Amino acid sequence: MAKTHEIKAQSRKDEGKGASRRLRHAGFVPAVIYGAGQDPQSIQIEHNIILLSAKHEWFFSSVLDLNVDGAVQKVLVRDWQKHPFKQLMMHMDFLRIDENAKLRVNVPLHFLNQETSTAGKTSGVVISHNLTEVEILCLPKHLPEFIELDLGALQAGDIIHLSDLKLPANVELPALQLGEAHDIAVVTVNVVKESAADAAEDAAAEAEAEANKAAAAKPAAKAAAKPADKK
Repeated sequence: MAKTHEIKAQSRKDEGKGASRRLRHAGFVPAVIYGAGQDPQSIQIEHNIILLSAKHEWFFSSVLDLNVDGAVQKVLVRDWQKHPFKQLMMHMDFLRIDENAKLRVNVPLHFLNQETSTAGKTSGVVISHNLTEVEILCLPKHLPEFIELDLGALQAGDIIHLSDLKLPANVELPALQLGEAHDIAVVTVNVVKESAADAAEDAAAEAEAEANKAAAAKPAAKAAAKPADKK
């Protein structure tokens, strides 16, 4: 079960671009809460709180306790707008959740022990992470912050599919309910073989480099052999 993460916020009445601009100048992020059959609610959150929280995976993939003026609501981050180049969050949307209804949400994958695996220690082997997150289905109380995938036994030529993931209890993968065609590869391990054409091209480039080096050395050798002019 995921940890509890509380975010403190305050309600706000002023809306519109001008009000949002004033909030940002004052160090706040304008935001909206919606969903669960309730009216949308405009709120504001201290920008430093958002900035620090956004550095963690759980902020975007976990159920949050959003404390608005002392009243806590269970929410998920649903959308956010960042400044194009500044370290600044411009706006956020939060979705209220029903604790008795299952969620479909993406959670990150954590890859473990890749470097110590046989594949990870073999030259000419490329390990590809085709997915870095997966969509899961579960009740909010069972929502994991991430799913771990142990790659310690990885060998050249291996393919790890969605069905190979070890899921926490009460967590499902909706994709697998759609049939085998949706059991896609999460990790693939390929052996990279140098083609004859690539080898020939490398050899030609090396020969050309040696020839250029030899050509450059000849004038220097002639200059060194030339006797000094007598005064």
